Amino acid sequence: MSSLSRTRDPAVCAAPAPRPPALVDLPEIPDPRTVGTMDARSLSVSLFRRLVSLEEGTPEYAYVRNTLVELNLSLVKFAATRFSHRSESMEDILQVGTVGLIKAINRFDVEREVEFASFALPTIEGEIKRFFRDASWAVRVPRRLQELRIGIAKASDTLEQRLGHPPTDAELAAQLDVDEDEVRQGRQAANGYSARSLDAPLDDDRAPGPAQLCLGQDEGAFDTVECIAALKPVVATLSERDRLILSLRFVEDLTQREIGERLGISQMHVSRLLTRVLTLLREALLRDDGQDGRDGQDSQKSDDGRDG
Repeated sequence: MSSLSRTRDPAVCAAPAPRPPALVDLPEIPDPRTVGTMDARSLSVSLFRRLVSLEEGTPEYAYVRNTLVELNLSLVKFAATRFSHRSESMEDILQVGTVGLIKAINRFDVEREVEFASFALPTIEGEIKRFFRDASWAVRVPRRLQELRIGIAKASDTLEQRLGHPPTDAELAAQLDVDEDEVRQGRQAANGYSARSLDAPLDDDRAPGPAQLCLGQDEGAFDTVECIAALKPVVATLSERDRLILSLRFVEDLTQREIGERLGISQMHVSRLLTRVLTLLREALLRDDGQDGRDGQDSQKSDDGRDG
């Protein structure tokens, strides 16, 4: 891990330490950052062949391995670009990717005649993905459920294309060969990957999450209930015809002309009756005392007398 501390920021890594006397036959590399891609590949092959002949723990072994790390840091940068959209800092991703590069160097067998880049990139990316899986969850979730969450996401896409509809828990369980309870646990585990502030505004185009569903909010229907409760005794004092007109207008949603045809009166008469009744109800809501029934009934009788 000593090489990792020397390459914490690959963009500003220092040149390798002076070569031990036993390695004077190796080519001089003043600054690995100045080495081109093709030269880095050929130098890496030579260094890997020499690394096999050295004893681990010796200064010569450390020098060769550290030089290999610095020559191939471009692989770490390349792999890290795939994860640049994640919330973790790029410095942490590069640090973890460098650990993967070191593991790849330790495991690489130059005699297999495989390009080191082809061998190292999956190892580097795997190390970065493990970092996200184990260290980037907002809530600690067992690894079994973390892996199940990924399996559910992949199976959901596959089944939705095949079935033509979002798969049910039973269909997912059959696809993954697990119980439906495990599928539900995997879905719940997905909520632990990232955390949102309870104060964060909810987007209009997204369904409310569990946090928002648990929070209280203003209920507009309460005002409607209060108005209905306040108007109920007032409506009870209206004549049967006035209640019928209100029902036809606001329950059956008839026009004033249709109401007039139904009751055998003119549209203007319907308009006047509605205006009087609605004014009465509005005043009843605004008054604090409860004496609107008798007054409304008296005004209604006088209006009915004029209409008659």
